[in-house]
Amino acid sequence: MFPVAILAGGLALRLRPITETIPKALVDVAGKPFIIRQLNYLHQQGINQVVLCVGYLEDMIKDVVGTGQRFGLNVSYSSDGSVLLGTGGALKKALPLLGQDFFILYGDTFLPINFAAVQKAYEISAKQGLMSILKNNDKWDKSNVCYANGMLLEYNKCAVHSGMNYIDYGLGIVSAAVFDQYPSDRPFDLADVYQDLSFHGHLEGFEVYERFYEIGSHTGLREAEEYFLTKEKV
Repeated sequence: MFPVAILAGGLALRLRPITETIPKALVDVAGKPFIIRQLNYLHQQGINQVVLCVGYLEDMIKDVVGTGQRFGLNVSYSSDGSVLLGTGGALKKALPLLGQDFFILYGDTFLPINFAAVQKAYEISAKQGLMSILKNNDKWDKSNVCYANGMLLEYNKCAVHSGMNYIDYGLGIVSAAVFDQYPSDRPFDLADVYQDLSFHGHLEGFEVYERFYEIGSHTGLREAEEYFLTKEKV
């Protein structure tokens, strides 16, 4: 299995006041810090290596996660440093730890998805990137993906249009080479990388059918808590 880069360095302003004193990764979700839920799930998926891209209050995350041994994982860290690099910049800095191909997972997202199936689809596609997508119809957020006949035609967060009924589900895979054209000395967004890949026909789509859960907002946090509490009663 490819390594997984988890983007966990942001300020989490939408979760204030909770995140004034702790990073989003450590927000309690139904009795456990969210990052622990993510790491346990990755282990269940057969993942061995995780790179945490950290920034805001990173030492608190390191104190909780450590080397990842107790989760059955090898966890390493890539720090933004004194200036936040954005999601794209954080990944570019982490490349020496990630190898040629790797999963990208947002640090505030829990996804009921089969990682092995996603990796297989990426390998078969022979493209430079893959984005998991969900038919959203603007339900959870503004749809930003045009997908038809099994092909991802466009991803664009800046210029959405009526042909976009899908949304970025939150799990992707890319080749490290896609970052060659982006700067090392200033922040940039992962969305720009995905958008450029889609414009050049290099982004595969992997459709999923079960909704995602996120803790990026107070509403999302409540829904995620309900999901885990219900799941753990079964």
